[in-house]
Amino acid sequence: MKVRLEWKYRSAKGIETVFRSDEMPAAQSVQIAEDAERTNRVSELLFIDVFDDSVWTMKEMKAYLKSIETEPHDITVFFDGGFDVENRKSGLGCVIYYSQNGKSYRLRQNAQIDGMISNNEAEYAALHLCVQELEYLEVKNMPVRFIGDSKIVINGMSGEWPVIEKELIRWADRIEAKLAQLGIQPEFELIPRKENFEADRLAGQALNGIEITGTSNI
Repeated sequence: MKVRLEWKYRSAKGIETVFRSDEMPAAQSVQIAEDAERTNRVSELLFIDVFDDSVWTMKEMKAYLKSIETEPHDITVFFDGGFDVENRKSGLGCVIYYSQNGKSYRLRQNAQIDGMISNNEAEYAALHLCVQELEYLEVKNMPVRFIGDSKIVINGMSGEWPVIEKELIRWADRIEAKLAQLGIQPEFELIPRKENFEADRLAGQALNGIEITGTSNI
């Protein structure tokens, strides 16, 4: 969860003003809020969820963070798809970083599939693979960052661009339906291809018939 902090500050002479922070991870916001409260100048402090503008108190935010410790959280997903025009095979790459029980993990998964007609479709299929992996991890009602180098997918899923091709619409609909079912709050981010090297490598390995699957501590 990403939040903004909002607090009332009262000076030694009784002058009050309201401060609002940039958005930040919830756990970090609690640390800053606790530090602000130590000044004894804060008369009211609230956490505002940037996803739906819901408002949380310090007690509620701490309870929420405690409740998700045993569940996968702080989730970032990298995806990439590759397409071989000659044999019409696609390679899908998925990397998921998450925290659970006070530890950090990296999940890697790839897959080779047939029947795609373009690299753009392979990119959507890779994102769908990632959403399936989130379901296997039992991720529910969580914000998740999805990061990729495909403008077609990132801008299409975020609503910046219309999705026109029929085969891409089908993938987008399947992905959106699964995200809604799991209660996942998606945030889509476009990065340069060179920064998406892990997922890109997995997709390439899948095209070469090399299967990769596993989760490791980081």
